[in-house]
Amino acid sequence: MGKAKLLPRRFYAEAPDVVARGLLGKVLARRLDGEWLTGRIVETEAYFGKDDPAAHAYVGKTERNAVLFGPPGHVYVYFIYGMHWCLNVSCEPDGTPGGVLIRAMEPLEGLETMARLRGTANRKLLAAGPGRLCQALGITRKGQNGIDVTDRGSDVQIWDDRTKPGRIMTTPRIGIKKAVDRPHRYLIAGSGYVSG
Repeated sequence: MGKAKLLPRRFYAEAPDVVARGLLGKVLARRLDGEWLTGRIVETEAYFGKDDPAAHAYVGKTERNAVLFGPPGHVYVYFIYGMHWCLNVSCEPDGTPGGVLIRAMEPLEGLETMARLRGTANRKLLAAGPGRLCQALGITRKGQNGIDVTDRGSDVQIWDDRTKPGRIMTTPRIGIKKAVDRPHRYLIAGSGYVSG
């Protein structure tokens, strides 16, 4: 992607809401079999660790959620509803849990591969929702959990191509049962690629 720069670790060493807003408009990149699949991040959610009943880190550090307690800028992948993978990035300084769920992206490159992985050529449905996004990028817990997105050699990276996201909307998070009123879902207003 031309002049896109890899986001540095310090970008992720902030509070989850700051990182979640900051990720809007950035480019999520996944290298799969030598091909880059990319998309512009249009929707995120922030999760605040031990003070957030909806966060996986709320129960304390476990083998499953350890990535959220580690250094910022690492992939945390989990499974929901017995059928979908979800992609998160750890944030906050090392030892303080926090994460951002990447809920949706506007596909940019590698559309044929994404369509094959998703089983649909509808560009607006390729990555509109966290489960669809992971399926479109071929992301699983076994394959990508723990990857450092700040490493140029990683198969999952996040780039800044200096595109401004436009107006950002804030809403309560969706698809959760605890702390449902907290306004920590962020999306690019007017984007046709956000989840339902």
